[in-house]
Amino acid sequence: MADSLPSAPPSDPKPATATNSPEEATTTASSTTTTSSTPEGPTPPPVQIPLSWPADSSLTLDWIQNLISAFDWSSKNLPPAELPAVLPVSVFDTLVLTASKILHKEPNCVRIDDCNDNSRVVVVGDVHGQLHDVIFLLQDAGFPCDDRFFVFNGDYVDRGAWGLETFLLLLAWKVFLPQRVYLLRGNHESKYCTSVYGFEKEVLAKYGDKGKHVYRKCLGCFEGLPLASIIAGHVYTAHGGLFRSVSITPSKRSKGKKNRRIILNSETKPLSLGSLEELSKARRSVLDPPWEGQNLIPGDVLWSDPTMKSGLSPNTERGIGLLWGPDCTEDFLKKFELKVVQDHICV
Repeated sequence: MADSLPSAPPSDPKPATATNSPEEATTTASSTTTTSSTPEGPTPPPVQIPLSWPADSSLTLDWIQNLISAFDWSSKNLPPAELPAVLPVSVFDTLVLTASKILHKEPNCVRIDDCNDNSRVVVVGDVHGQLHDVIFLLQDAGFPCDDRFFVFNGDYVDRGAWGLETFLLLLAWKVFLPQRVYLLRGNHESKYCTSVYGFEKEVLAKYGDKGKHVYRKCLGCFEGLPLASIIAGHVYTAHGGLFRSVSITPSKRSKGKKNRRIILNSETKPLSLGSLEELSKARRSVLDPPWEGQNLIPGDVLWSDPTMKSGLSPNTERGIGLLWGPDCTEDFLKKFELKVVQDHICV
C-alpha cells in the first residue's frame, strides 16, 4: 500500500498491449498464437468455453470451479486480448451487476457474527492481481463453506497481470456465498490508483473496444465495497485502519426563508478518533475518497498507517489519511470492546 496521492489528477494512460506475465513470450493484443503448447499442439481448455451465465441465474460450486479452471488455463495459454473468448462481456456484465447489488446493500462496516467456536475465519491482505496465488490460497485453506469464512481486505487489482480475473473470481464467490465471503475496499479500488498502477491498461488490453465499458463497470462495483468489518465482535479489519472524528457543530441558521442553510462552525479542532457510528454514516460511494472537506472517513480507513509515535497526525507522506499511534489503538479497542485492529498486512 506504499502509494501517495499527486498534487494534481493524473492523466489518462494510453491502452497497453502486454503479455500475461514477464515469463511468457511477447504477444501482441491481436495475436491468436497460444503461449503454452504441447508437442501435439496447444493445450486444450479444461472446460467448455466461452463460459455462460447459469440459466436459472444461480451460481453453483461447479460453476465457480469451472471459472477457476478457465481463468487458470487462459492465463497460461492465451494472449490477454482473447479473454472475451473465455468470459464474454455479457457474462461479465451479469456477474458484476449481481455482485454490485449485494455489495451496495452491505453497511460500511460489516459485522460477521454468525461464526462459532468451530468456525475458521481467513483474513487475506493485498492480492494485487496475483490470480494463481489466490487460487492456491483458496485450495490450500479450503473453499468457503458453512464453517469457513473469508475476509478479503482490499487491493484486488493493479501491479499484478491478472487483476481483472482475480476480482471477478472473488465477486463470483461473493455471489455464491454472500454470508461467508466478504470483500472490503482497498485504496487501489479507486479511479486514481487504477489509472496509474496498471488496472485500467490491463482491462483495455483484454477487452479492446469494450474495455472502457468493462473498466467503468468495475469502478462502479468498487464504490459498493464495504470499508471495514468486525469479526466475532472483537476483530476490527480495514485496509488502512483507524479514522478521525468528523462530527460537525452547527451554528445558527441563517435568517430568511430563501436561505435556510446551516452555517457550519469552521474552527479547526484537534484530531480525535472517530466512532463506529460515524463510520456507519460516511459516504463510501466515491471513486476517489477526498483528502479535504467533510467526507474524510473513507480516505482515512483506506489510506491511514500505524506508527510508533503516539497520537493522531496527518499522513503527509501519502497526502491522505492519518498516522495513528499505539495509544490510539488502545483507546479504540477499549472504547468499542475490541481485541484486535487488523490492517491490510495480514498474510
